Amino acid sequence: MTALVIAVDGPAAAGKGTLARRLAAHLGLPYLDTGLLYRATGRRVLDAGGDPADPVAATDAARTLTPQDFVRPDLRGPAADDAASKVAAIPAVRAELLDFQRRFGGAHGAVLDGRDIGTVVFPDARVKLFVTASAEERARRRHAELAGSGRAPKLDEVSAEMRARDARDAQRDVAPLVPADDAVLLDTTGLDADEAFAEALRIVESARGK
Repeated sequence: MTALVIAVDGPAAAGKGTLARRLAAHLGLPYLDTGLLYRATGRRVLDAGGDPADPVAATDAARTLTPQDFVRPDLRGPAADDAASKVAAIPAVRAELLDFQRRFGGAHGAVLDGRDIGTVVFPDARVKLFVTASAEERARRRHAELAGSGRAPKLDEVSAEMRARDARDAQRDVAPLVPADDAVLLDTTGLDADEAFAEALRIVESARGK
């Protein structure tokens, strides 16, 4: 039997990261937040004083990532969000990071969350979830997250940044943010974390034939 790969895709602040980590822990599978690869790439470009939208700078940064880049404390927040979205729109960056993701999940299975896991990275994944929520709810969640970490941007600023990122992710030429044709849609707008996990686990077990 092929390794169990669970693809968890969706927009920012839909709850896919929390959900994917809980699924991985429950099922005893490795977990990879693929967004960290792009966040770390964007951060390396910013550290060098470059523009994350510059293909040459971004591709060089992706090529030279090290494990230490993934544990930086500054991979969250508006600047990292924006940089990650910009480097992720560059085909050469995505190509550099694709092999890493496939090696991670291909041998022993894994739960991976991102924006193109079910469409590009693992199009043959046995389970595909597309986790979403209303734009208003996602902005509220991200605002609460930032406020809780000591940053307090206005809600309308968070909402505007999120709309801009959503548009960029959906409209990019390479691996746009869209559900895979065979993905199961999970709308978490009215669900708390436990309810979302229970529904996701039900979907996974159903796909596995249990």
